[in-house]
Amino acid sequence: MIPAAANETRETSVPTDGTRPTGPAARMSPPGGPRRPVRLAALDALRLIAALAVASYHLTVSWRIDGHNPPAYFLPHLSHVSIYGFLGVELFFLISGFVIGMSSWNRSLGDFFTSRVSRLYPAYWVCILITAAVVTLVPIAGGLPVSGTPDLREIAVNLTMLQEPLGVASVDTVYWTLFVELRFYLLFAALVALGLTYRRVVVFCAVWMTVAVIGPTLGNRVVEVVAIPQYAPYFIAGVAAFLIHRFGRSPLLLAIVGFAWLVSVQRVSERVADVNPGFRVPIWPGVLIVTLAYAAVLAVALGWTDRIRWRWLTTAGALTYPFYLLHQRIGYAFVRRAHQATGLPAWVLVLSAIVLILGLAWLVHRLLEKPLAARMRGTLRRAFAELRTASQRDAAGAVPPRRVSGATPELVVPRQRDRRGADVPLPD
Repeated sequence: MIPAAANETRETSVPTDGTRPTGPAARMSPPGGPRRPVRLAALDALRLIAALAVASYHLTVSWRIDGHNPPAYFLPHLSHVSIYGFLGVELFFLISGFVIGMSSWNRSLGDFFTSRVSRLYPAYWVCILITAAVVTLVPIAGGLPVSGTPDLREIAVNLTMLQEPLGVASVDTVYWTLFVELRFYLLFAALVALGLTYRRVVVFCAVWMTVAVIGPTLGNRVVEVVAIPQYAPYFIAGVAAFLIHRFGRSPLLLAIVGFAWLVSVQRVSERVADVNPGFRVPIWPGVLIVTLAYAAVLAVALGWTDRIRWRWLTTAGALTYPFYLLHQRIGYAFVRRAHQATGLPAWVLVLSAIVLILGLAWLVHRLLEKPLAARMRGTLRRAFAELRTASQRDAAGAVPPRRVSGATPELVVPRQRDRRGADVPLPD
């Protein structure tokens, strides 16, 4: 994921006056109580590292720059290192588990849905259209993991983000991680609907991990699709790391993270063994990379990175999602055509492509993603407010007011009280 929540690395739900939470979460939290909210810029840094790693893998290893020679022909040393860049996806999933837990705490199901949809879809729609335009205007073929020009039907289905279950080819193969993220969101949404508490989230992690480990032995397709056994340990560890961040370390939470890491070591060993770039790929570096990813997220959870507050990381974190969506096919087209036209060294072309696409991602984020996301959030909030109003009237047996033709119905916007008793709107 995928960078699914780049702007949600601040914990907004923890009291800043040092008070402890109430209810089950308070009874289950360690004596220290919840930590004060800080900007988790370190998560933005990790997200940027993951995005650059995946891009390096795609542009230096997963294709043939000239359409004929293998990666090692142009980049004999770099390709043996960047081959492990595909494991940036695992780091994305770890971060996603952490951020989704953090951004969903003390929120309703409607808030959760609004947050996820407005975060994922605007940039995704824009990047699909840009990618489709580029591969149509600058087609390339030969030595590629993905090629061809998508037709209007394929583009339309891709806009739903459900092309995989609908049996339609993705405009760009990197979109496979988004369907994994969607399944995680659906699982977590069920928990949000019940109400997030420390106890419920811990039980959720334990049950999901059990199903993810046992599921592959059952040979049940439904379990495979719903439980996401290949990547579930990363999401689970991320959620548990968030609980450590919010409530403090405990043997139980550390055990969940530790067990998830053990399962991930087995999973990543299988992933690396399946890679076939034309040269030998040792498994141990993959295990080391995943271990370092776990250690980095755990360091964030324990507050060891709270001093990292560089503002530029916030912007960098915001760019990772559109950059991830744009980098592969546009990068292929740029590097191939630039190689044919200039003959510059491959590493220069790859670095230029990354810089170019980072710039394009910034334009997408600033000019299109932010305004579209803001408008979508407003529309969804009004829709949910209207739904709540209608539900309240229905429950009370009230007769809905007569609507005047052309008039806009009055919506009841949910409010909450601040410490002085004044009404304030619910946070994003």
